[in-house]
Amino acid sequence: MKVYYPEGRLFDTAENKRHLSGPTALAQAAVNQTVLEARVLLCDAGHNLTVDLGCMKGIIPREEGALGIAEGTTRDIALISRVGRAVSFTVTELSYDENGRPIALLSRRHAQELCRAEFLAHQHIGDVIEVTVTHLENFGAFCDVGCGNVALLPIDAISVSRISHPSDRFHVGQTIRAVIKNISPDGKITLTHKELLGTWEENVSRFAAGQTVSGVIRSVENYGIFVELTPNLAGLAEPHEQVIVGQQAGVYIKSILPEKMKIKLIIIDSFDAVAPQAPHYYFEGNHLDEWQYSPKECPKKIQSFFR
Repeated sequence: MKVYYPEGRLFDTAENKRHLSGPTALAQAAVNQTVLEARVLLCDAGHNLTVDLGCMKGIIPREEGALGIAEGTTRDIALISRVGRAVSFTVTELSYDENGRPIALLSRRHAQELCRAEFLAHQHIGDVIEVTVTHLENFGAFCDVGCGNVALLPIDAISVSRISHPSDRFHVGQTIRAVIKNISPDGKITLTHKELLGTWEENVSRFAAGQTVSGVIRSVENYGIFVELTPNLAGLAEPHEQVIVGQQAGVYIKSILPEKMKIKLIIIDSFDAVAPQAPHYYFEGNHLDEWQYSPKECPKKIQSFFR
């Protein structure tokens, strides 16, 4: 199975640079339908993209800019937003402009079709793949799963610890690992992420009662304050004045109760928020059949199945 990468991965590779070195190399790439990458310089009024190939100018006509543009199922913002960024494409034709200068016609749509047919069509529910975060919304993170093909990672699938916005975890352009949660009949992929961040027991093994550690305040309720110790582990602290969601806090671990899957905390101090850290993955494999977050002795079961 051929592997296709999120846009930006090929840009600085020696192989990509070799194919962009001149007309002869580009012509060979056209014959072989090789997926290449280059940076978009501008999007004109007709939403055609001009691409800097180095050896010549490249043009991606509007309807070749992305899957769904011709059909009206993809909005033109998908083209406008590519300016200044690397895009994937295949070379469809080498020609000359009205001034006799060489020009290459390109298709990003075709690169996306190849990715779907030769890579994504061979993926299964439970497979773990590398993706790139492309856009953040209140409800989740959109991720490039190959050549600009986009999948949704819903906010409630990012981590066990609840967050107010995906920016609490990720930034645009970040490479992460994700599990394929669902593949619809039309090929659309939904992702999940929390299963890679460890079980309750794996996360709590880093801590012990009596320690004072750092956490992030995620929720302030009348009965207590939820403090995230890791993305997949949170504890409940006693009520405390003048704390704000998103702040970092120093917390004393009062007790750890595996049978109830609970950690009792006392807030010592709170201070300014910090930028999200790169995720630590407990699972490094390529496929998951199932995952159980909760400890065996806990009657409450939190599980995921990928069959």
